[in-house]
Amino acid sequence: MVSDRLKILEEPDLHNTRLLMGFTGWMDGGEVSTGTMKYLIDKLHAQKLAEINPEGFYIYNFPGSMEMTALFRPHTRIRAGLIKSFEVPKNEFFYDEQHNLILFSGKEPNLQWEEFAECVFSLCSWFRVNMAYFIGSVAGLVPHTREPRFISSVSDAQLKETLQRFGIRFTDYEGPASFITYLIKNCAERDVKMATIVATIPAYVQGNNPRCIEAVIKRVAGILGLQVELDDLRAIGDEFEKKLSDAVEEQPELVANIRKLEEDYDNEVFNTDMSDLKSWLQQQGINLD
Repeated sequence: MVSDRLKILEEPDLHNTRLLMGFTGWMDGGEVSTGTMKYLIDKLHAQKLAEINPEGFYIYNFPGSMEMTALFRPHTRIRAGLIKSFEVPKNEFFYDEQHNLILFSGKEPNLQWEEFAECVFSLCSWFRVNMAYFIGSVAGLVPHTREPRFISSVSDAQLKETLQRFGIRFTDYEGPASFITYLIKNCAERDVKMATIVATIPAYVQGNNPRCIEAVIKRVAGILGLQVELDDLRAIGDEFEKKLSDAVEEQPELVANIRKLEEDYDNEVFNTDMSDLKSWLQQQGINLD
């Protein structure tokens, strides 16, 4: 039975279907989660498949400063006193029939996780999805001059072997949970296996990170057997890295810390005491804890 909050728009003939998911909000640092999905949807010429009605899943009126509440409000555009647009969160599924692939891009729900999950699982059942992946990122002590490290959590230990072949390690974590963790916890009873592919990206780099998006797409393409053209993204990443390196060179203290990160990265050191860098990041308003 399909959830009444889920609207299916097309019914392509998909087999052994895989689902790839990206969310704004939690674990979308550098816009890696949403940026990866946007790029793949475009390059694979994916077509709109379904959507989840956002009503009731999000908090629009949150107490606090204007800066804080603005993060929760719908976006509107007004011209000459007339409302031209009023945008609520979108939760959209697309499909690539050639690769038996469904791609989801949306916003992590604030409320009714159980009902939102039911929408996802209803779609999985309808289109015979047997494997789902979430693409995300977290800030970490890695240098921008190296590829991000990748970590994962899985619904089934048997999934580890495949992910390990692509250099993905498995996370040890305790703290606030994401909606994705909720999905993984409940997917076994819905006959769906699930894994996260999470890039650990430089904490000192703010905004869209095309270099990390490229690294994630390469990893995902390898796991799923996709052929994805990356020339334009690579060019954007090269320009991004040049500008970033120029900016970093103007901050000698940060340069020294990055060199230490590079040394530890190259020597596969993971538990580095980088209290100096953490303190510097906190002074910039970036908290890793």
